Amino acid sequence: MSVITIFTGDYCQSEPVIEKIATHTGYARINDHDVIQLASHISHESDKKFIQALQSKVSVFNKFTHEKERAVAWLRLALAEKLANDSLLIEGLCTHLIPREISHVLRICLISDTKYRSNYAMELQKISEKDAVNLVHRLDEEKASWVYHLFRMKDPWDVSLYDIVVPTDKMTPDDIFALIEKNLRLEVIKPTQSSQKAAQDFMLSSQIEVALTKEGHTVGVSARDGAVTLTINKHVLMLSRLEEELKSIVEKINGVKSVETRVGKGYHQTDIYRKYDFEAPKVLLVDDEREFVQTLSERLSYREMGPAVAYDGESALSMINDEDPDVMILDLKMPGIDGIEVLRRVKQTKPEIEVIILTGHGTEADRKQCMELGAFAYFHKPVNIDLLSQTLKQAKDKMRANLQHSKK
Repeated sequence: MSVITIFTGDYCQSEPVIEKIATHTGYARINDHDVIQLASHISHESDKKFIQALQSKVSVFNKFTHEKERAVAWLRLALAEKLANDSLLIEGLCTHLIPREISHVLRICLISDTKYRSNYAMELQKISEKDAVNLVHRLDEEKASWVYHLFRMKDPWDVSLYDIVVPTDKMTPDDIFALIEKNLRLEVIKPTQSSQKAAQDFMLSSQIEVALTKEGHTVGVSARDGAVTLTINKHVLMLSRLEEELKSIVEKINGVKSVETRVGKGYHQTDIYRKYDFEAPKVLLVDDEREFVQTLSERLSYREMGPAVAYDGESALSMINDEDPDVMILDLKMPGIDGIEVLRRVKQTKPEIEVIILTGHGTEADRKQCMELGAFAYFHKPVNIDLLSQTLKQAKDKMRANLQHSKK
């Protein structure tokens, strides 16, 4: 039997349509939550990482950690395992992870115009028209961010992504189901030996992608009947060594018959390929001295610990609400909210974040107060970069140990 995928805008009143499809086809319903649960189980990672990968914009730390790519690799593998079965009705953001080569998938988008959706949101949530419009736009931006990350396309409702785009504000659920049922009967949607082989290739390429990301590599992966192609899209100083390392990882995976590497379109751009160190801490550097920040950022980047930056306390507090730094390097004397107040608020709201004070103006009384408030370490500028790097790693180790203890 075929597979149906449904991607829908929020507040499109799509649930009656989806229920009708499930009831009349008897297909098993799978949503993002189900895929996340399986990804969490097979990876031994928390649900939170996968929820963030699907719903959040790319983190400022992602260029150092590639957490989103790692999470998406596990989500692909989880979805590939689900696709080992047929007669499925898959809903949500994860539907975009299914390759187009799997032709027995009927891809459906349910959407309606913004005014219709805003009016429904206003009625359902009991909010003002302005708040309803803002809510719909914010939810659309999240979906657009996801689609852009995967396809570099800005419109999540682009017709090229789907077989059918259905306006739920202009058709009844019965009419929509009749249209879908008609398309399900088409020969082109029915499983073939070729499309089922494509699903097996999806499974193998997903296993390979996970194996590579676990070792710190992010490259393009494609597989066809055991023949694997790895595409390197960033320039690398020693290409042959990287190719050998990639091949040594992939050749060990069951089902791989051959491995070929090639350079992609982005290879000759200015980006440099880096193998990612997942043990390196995610660092937020908070300091208003821009020249100092630039110099310290560069020196930390050479040690694979490039930080995100905030130039004042208010921006830093806003960032930790949206991001998940492991360690904060914090100056004391800044315009607006000073470092001591930032430290106090961080330890009240995100106590798991370790804070290293790095100041040029602090007194002994400041040092004592900061340590009492929970600072991990206190340094004066200038600080030895090796000492700071070692302290950052120690702070990350303490954070990890505290998190593991809290789970017991």
